[in-house]
Amino acid sequence: MRKVFWFINQYSSTPEYGLGGRHYYLAQELARQGHLVYVIASNSHHLLRVPKHLSENFLVERIEDNFNFIWVKLPVYDGAHSRRRVLNWFEFSWKLGKLASLKIEKPDVIIYSSPSLIGYIGAKKLANKFGVPFVFEVRDIWPLTLTELGGVSKKNPFIKFMQWIEDRAYQKSDIVFSNLFNAVEHMVSRGMDKNKFNWIPNGISIPEVENKEPLSDKVISQIPTDKFIIGYTGTIGTANAIDNLIEAANLLKDYPKIHFLLVGGGKDKKQLEDLVKNNGLINVTFIESIPKKQVQSIIQLFDVCFIGSQNISLYRFGVAPNKVPEYLYSGKPIVHAYSGAGCLIEKSMSGFSIPSGDSQLLSEAILKLYHLSDETRLEMGRNGHEFAVNYLSYTQISKKLFKAIFGD
Repeated sequence: MRKVFWFINQYSSTPEYGLGGRHYYLAQELARQGHLVYVIASNSHHLLRVPKHLSENFLVERIEDNFNFIWVKLPVYDGAHSRRRVLNWFEFSWKLGKLASLKIEKPDVIIYSSPSLIGYIGAKKLANKFGVPFVFEVRDIWPLTLTELGGVSKKNPFIKFMQWIEDRAYQKSDIVFSNLFNAVEHMVSRGMDKNKFNWIPNGISIPEVENKEPLSDKVISQIPTDKFIIGYTGTIGTANAIDNLIEAANLLKDYPKIHFLLVGGGKDKKQLEDLVKNNGLINVTFIESIPKKQVQSIIQLFDVCFIGSQNISLYRFGVAPNKVPEYLYSGKPIVHAYSGAGCLIEKSMSGFSIPSGDSQLLSEAILKLYHLSDETRLEMGRNGHEFAVNYLSYTQISKKLFKAIFGD
């Protein structure tokens, strides 16, 4: 039966203006299954390459059949730490109430996605007005992230206000989603009924990754030949344990066949390039960021994919980097430096998972993969690919989401 979905995510985007991302692809899949979907987002936020120009408070933009974006006009602000960003949370929440007056089909369900908690207030009122189920989705646990990682005091009045909203959202929502595997433990500790929880992971759009673009001659010329390549794509930074990877490269410098290829940019990149230079490492190559559609093309030239993170207590509830489904789909074995919950590399038997922050263990895992037979590495890669197709394609995830809300 055809359903009407309203996804509300202040920071959502289309590929034209941002990255597209989770709700874009979920909406696309649900629309192709015959449902009508609206994604409601701000026209101006720090995750957009450029703001979407609006002359009115709202713009309904058709993306494809059954799939529309509703852009909400908000003031432009500079950067994630701008005070204007906080004010926009309140304005976005207030403007959600005006959506009821738009001449569009009324929802069968409203799904509100964090991290901003303020918008929950407007979204829940909207669901109450229409008398439809309300889903609260948590993609980043606020305000816990702000207190544990940001160092903000739990006694801060605004933190207390957000804590009140978070607790209320768990108690008043009909269903709760998260892409964080173990978030349910935190949610139950805040008063949620465990039966409300559904793990809805981040995934991949298979049509998009299958439609990969070839690499430029310039990029190809920078990739070493006849090497066993440990590859990484994404932000070059210490948050992603690239410093530990470089330390592992230093430990493995006497293995001339093993080479490390780091693709991307980031504010820490210069510092990490200096680390390579100061250690005299010739087994590490940096390549500038490449277009998203070329990522699968360069991964195919890796022998092993690396993904890592810092050892952070908050990760006890899980993490959801988009890189994991991308790597799994690629069919390459993976080494994962991670000390949190819900490791999909272990679950899919697609490589090795080691504790974060230990370059010695990392170098040993890489060396173990290097010494494995080609067939064993291929089997790991196949395991990951099959796991991605069966569980992490947005086609499958959208079906799981539908079932969680409406049943069979």
